[in-house]
Amino acid sequence: MTLSMYQASVPAFVQTLRALDTILSKAAAYAEAGSFNAAVLLNARLYPDMLAFMQQVQIATDLAKGAAARLAGLSVPSYEDSELTFPELKERVTKTITFLSAVKPEQIDGSEQRHISFTIRGHEVSFKGQEYLLHFALPNFYFHATTAFVILRHNGLQIGKRDFLGMTSAS
Repeated sequence: MTLSMYQASVPAFVQTLRALDTILSKAAAYAEAGSFNAAVLLNARLYPDMLAFMQQVQIATDLAKGAAARLAGLSVPSYEDSELTFPELKERVTKTITFLSAVKPEQIDGSEQRHISFTIRGHEVSFKGQEYLLHFALPNFYFHATTAFVILRHNGLQIGKRDFLGMTSAS
C-alpha cells in the first residue's frame, strides 16, 4: 500500500492537534488547582529568546492549516493570533481541526509536484508539494507542538509521551 500525501498530512495533524487540545484542558485544570494565574503558563517559555507557549500553539495550528490548504490548492485560513486564555486556544485548535476535516483526500493526493510558494519573514520560499510536506511543514509542526508540550511539562504539568501521542483523555 502506498502512503498518500493526504494520509501523511491531515490525519497526522489532526491526531497531534487533538492531543494538544487535551493537554490544553489539563493545563487549564492544573492552573486552577494550583490557584495560580493561567497567564503564567500561557506566557511560559523555555528560554528568554524563545516564543511563549501560546505562540507555539498558534504556530502549530498555522502550520497544520497552511499545509493542508497549500497542498489542496486552497486559500490558507487566516487567524488573528489574539488568543489570551486556554479556552481561546482550545477554540483555535478546534477551528483548525474542523478546517482539516473538511479537506478531502482527493484535494491533496497527487500534490507531490504542486508548486508551493509563500513568504516567511519577508523572504519568498518555494517548494514542490512533497518536499514542502516532508521537509518543512511536518518538521515545523512537530517542533512547535513538541515545544508547547515541553513548556507545560517543564512547568510541572504531569504529562508524558502518551499524552503527546493522544493516547490519553482529559482528566
